[in-house]
Amino acid sequence: MNEAKEAEAREYIEQAKKKTKGGFFSFMSGRRRRSGDKIQEMVSLYEKAANCYKMAHNWTEAGNAFLEAARLCLQDKVKHEAATHYVNAATAFKKVDPQRAVECMNQAIEIYTEMGRFSMAAKHHMTIAEIYETVLVDLEQAVRHYEQAADYYKGEESNSSAMKCQLMVAQLCATLGQYSKAADIFEEVGKASMENKLLKYGAKEHLFKSSICHFCVDLINGQKALKTFEESFPMFADSRECTLMKKVADALEQENPEAFTVAVQEYDNITRLDPWVTSLLLKLKKTLGGDDEDIT
Repeated sequence: MNEAKEAEAREYIEQAKKKTKGGFFSFMSGRRRRSGDKIQEMVSLYEKAANCYKMAHNWTEAGNAFLEAARLCLQDKVKHEAATHYVNAATAFKKVDPQRAVECMNQAIEIYTEMGRFSMAAKHHMTIAEIYETVLVDLEQAVRHYEQAADYYKGEESNSSAMKCQLMVAQLCATLGQYSKAADIFEEVGKASMENKLLKYGAKEHLFKSSICHFCVDLINGQKALKTFEESFPMFADSRECTLMKKVADALEQENPEAFTVAVQEYDNITRLDPWVTSLLLKLKKTLGGDDEDIT
């Protein structure tokens, strides 16, 4: 089946190439509409070829065919279709060549921003960020694209989507050791969530993560932030997360690794800590000395 579909794809491409003969650029001599029709016929043929390659799982050639369709759409000044084909090309390349997928996504984003479609641009910045985060493992680039996505979503008043991107920025910044920046973002999102009835319940988690990041900066920074959160946000002050961080603060101040571990385990026995939080708490415990790799 794969060979048959690839042969079918090549036939579509051959048909498209034949249409370039006999006046492909005839619009230059006053027959623009006719040339535009011819271009759209070629686009359709490259689309069919791309889909055949997809069925054959030949992702590279599928991506190349979608790229040809995108370039033809730009030639015909049909920008929204060109952007769609760049995205389709990126989706195909993502399976075999993630860097090339990023390049195609960036071309789509450029078109969407020119058209003022910032929500679409934001969506594709998120896709690029995910590729950098999980496939190319370039966290700094992932942060850059999540930040750009958040900025575009904010501009479109898509605040919930913007917050999701901000939280990814905060988490990755902490992973990169940029604890102050991470703490500030978690705090910003936590405060904003407090003012939204639908998001209010999640605020304590964001403040919890902010406080952990503050302690990763240093003890005094963490104690100051924790006190501020307690005084300013009653919901957080009454939470198990706040109780845990107060015990963590005491253990750090007293340089008591055993008390630190007990506090974390008491919390984890009721509410399972996620791996990201656990990794930061382990980092804090290591400042107390010892080689224990387990705190839960």
